[in-house]
Amino acid sequence: MLSSNDQKLEKLDPFHRPPVPKQKTSAEIISEARSALRAVRTQRPFTPREDQRKLFGPASSRAPENRPPSSFSLHASSFELSDSRPISGTRLSPLELKPRAPASPTTEEDACPSFPKPPLDPAKIRRISGARARFYRAASQGTLLPDRSLAAAHSKTVEESKETVTVGNSAAKTSGTYLTASNAFGHLKSHLLQLNYDQGVRETNEQEVFKEPSPPPHLGSRSGGNDAAQRRRRGTSLTPGLDSERVDRDQRKWRTRASSCPSSSDLSRLETRAASRASLQEQETEIEVDGVFWKTRIVPILHELEKEEDIEAMCAACTRLHQALEEGRMLGKKFKGRRVLLKTLYKLVDADSDSLSLKLAKLILALKVSRKNLLNVCKLVFKVSRSEENDVLMQTDNILASLLGVLRDEDLHGNTEAFLYCMGALKFISGSPGFLTEMVSKGAVEILTELVKQVSEDTKKHGTCLPNYGNLLVQTTATLRNLADSPLTRSKLLNVGAIPQLCTVMEQYMDDKDVCTNVARIFSKLTSYRDCCAVLAGYPRCYALFLSLLNKYQKDQGLVIRIVFILGNLTAKNNQARELFSRERGSIETLLTLFQNFYQLDQCSPRLGLPGVSPSAEADDVLVKLTRVLANIAIHPRIGPVLAANPRVVELLLTTLESKSLGDCEELVINTTAAINNLSFYQVKSSILQHKKLYVAELLLKLLVSNNMDGILEAVRVFGNLSQDHDVCNFLMQKNVHKFMIALLEAKHQDICFSACGVLLNLTVDKDKHAILKEGGGIKKLVDCLREFGPGDWQLACLVCKTLWNFSENITNASSCFGDEDTNRLLVLLSSFLDEELALDGSFDQDLKSYHRLHWETEFKPVAQRLLRRIQSHHTSLEPLPIPSF
Repeated sequence: MLSSNDQKLEKLDPFHRPPVPKQKTSAEIISEARSALRAVRTQRPFTPREDQRKLFGPASSRAPENRPPSSFSLHASSFELSDSRPISGTRLSPLELKPRAPASPTTEEDACPSFPKPPLDPAKIRRISGARARFYRAASQGTLLPDRSLAAAHSKTVEESKETVTVGNSAAKTSGTYLTASNAFGHLKSHLLQLNYDQGVRETNEQEVFKEPSPPPHLGSRSGGNDAAQRRRRGTSLTPGLDSERVDRDQRKWRTRASSCPSSSDLSRLETRAASRASLQEQETEIEVDGVFWKTRIVPILHELEKEEDIEAMCAACTRLHQALEEGRMLGKKFKGRRVLLKTLYKLVDADSDSLSLKLAKLILALKVSRKNLLNVCKLVFKVSRSEENDVLMQTDNILASLLGVLRDEDLHGNTEAFLYCMGALKFISGSPGFLTEMVSKGAVEILTELVKQVSEDTKKHGTCLPNYGNLLVQTTATLRNLADSPLTRSKLLNVGAIPQLCTVMEQYMDDKDVCTNVARIFSKLTSYRDCCAVLAGYPRCYALFLSLLNKYQKDQGLVIRIVFILGNLTAKNNQARELFSRERGSIETLLTLFQNFYQLDQCSPRLGLPGVSPSAEADDVLVKLTRVLANIAIHPRIGPVLAANPRVVELLLTTLESKSLGDCEELVINTTAAINNLSFYQVKSSILQHKKLYVAELLLKLLVSNNMDGILEAVRVFGNLSQDHDVCNFLMQKNVHKFMIALLEAKHQDICFSACGVLLNLTVDKDKHAILKEGGGIKKLVDCLREFGPGDWQLACLVCKTLWNFSENITNASSCFGDEDTNRLLVLLSSFLDEELALDGSFDQDLKSYHRLHWETEFKPVAQRLLRRIQSHHTSLEPLPIPSF
């Protein structure tokens, strides 16, 4: 006799999926209905390695005549000696040869000029000429000051005085020090430093020619009409009768001062010479040291390089030369012997040795050449890097640091072609596994990202793509594509914000297919990882960009397949990405157009008969990626029903399933079935699949009889959705599909058991189908699944209990319903589950563990308790029950 509670329990309806599911959040759909919806994975498109190292490979969209050459001749004559001279980087104004009229004095600058002086004593000239030669040579490199500020510039070597020097009624302030202006013109002539191997450093004497200005205009014969204006500016008012007297008196005062006291210019010059004498003597000492170092350390190596013919000896000499120059601090543009040194190095280029060329290139780059010479030395390294056998040489000589230094320090706009060949060399060596870690550790990712950013900014500034920038971007993005294989690269790219920057460049150079293809290859690699995928998915403009590229390059299989693969990665785990993509105008239509075009290409390709070409395989690969995107965006609760009601979507998927087999196109068939599975989840009246459910079920039968377990699993998942319909259940019973589902319970595969149990749950909703579980040991296999997977999978455990509940709807005795052994096992298992927490392994994070444990308590335990009470109420055995071990 059943209690009142047990009688109420018996009246509960059987478990099954409702005919019209209520709309849930995407998280609920993904977590709770894994038998119905799931994201689809696929392999990343394969990029074949190019046989030859060139700037542009055979797949490049550039015409051969529009490509910079990868093969060229390079000789010593290709270099320019004019670049070997030290330069300041500042263009100097030409010296004025015509004497200038002295400036009119003002209230702030009314200096007392001095008369011309006789030439200096020749002994004094000889004493200071050596030191002054160094000083004025520095001035010729960009520090030459205007004549008015020459004295003030020299006075910076001594302590500045705030004391005002007053001459007459005027005072001038220069660089914070009050001095009288000299108004002196200095014309300097100097001979260049002559260097040779025998004499070392030799300097020639210089002569100074000073030309003093005339007295101020108001004291000269031309004081006429301008004197009144000048007096007004000085605030002086004289009557016309007294004007000539005042002029005569001023002239007498001028002559007296000139003969009795030194002028302000003389004072300034004397102070400067006295104060800078120590500095000049120190410069003389430095020249002596440099000269000795040059003669004892550098010249012998240069002699050796001129006479030596053995390549290995020359390489060793270059290494010693580099070390000596570095020790003497003679590297860079300011080294005085740079011209002679570079001339020697340029001659050695004709030796045509790869090992020597690398040594020379490293030396020349260390001397900071520019313009054409920088281009030629970058070509020299590029030429050596074209041979894969030289990768070891390049790594040994550490040429990588020199190349990265060019990109970091030199001007892009003036050296675009040099950057191109420098990047070409970096691209080649980045494909070598031995260079990958070294390049990342030396800042290659940051330098290349900054270069991409600079190109983007220049392009935006000029409003158009500048010449050679596209060619440079091809090399830069190809190098980043190679570096993206390193986990360190991915973290650095995220830190420097490279992903949005690459999107911007891709948008700016949309007409350059090579640039777009390389960026797409970078994203193909990066979006395979969750962190990078999240960053790109959060960049809203990327979806419109990718759709524009798909529409622009519809027939380019290489670019289309990568962009579709990226979209598949973005929509696999991110529900926001699914929504953002579907909101873009024409997004679904673009995917369907591509699907139809490549499907037709696939159908026609076998009749092409092209030797060595498989258009069908290439088209299939695009279709695989397209079906994956459709399957992923169908997970979104708003987009899924719309796709299920789209006749064109359903027709393309069913046509693919009809014409393809697992043996020929395994991944395409599996992805197509997965897309149908996601669409079949939505039990809405407008769904096209609901009207064709029997036809779909018949198509899927061929997957069940295959030997492909992935194909079987996808078919069973679709049957789990379709079997909610009574007609489909009858069809499955007629085809003995239920026997196949029971057999799958022994697969020892958690997902397969879950999907098969879902089909059995729907079949047992009908009372006349309860007996199917007794065929083939169905009860025992369900209990085995509960015991093996239940402690760690509340969803599967819940599904098994619901299936057993449906089966035991008309129970009168537990032993006769389940059998004695299985009844006892169920009692023990259910009792233990109700007293335990869900056991989860370490693969779950804390939030996911909390989620599953919550559902273990709220979803599984109520069902298990109902089943346990039913079994207990109809169980009469008093034998002790064994305790199971898990």
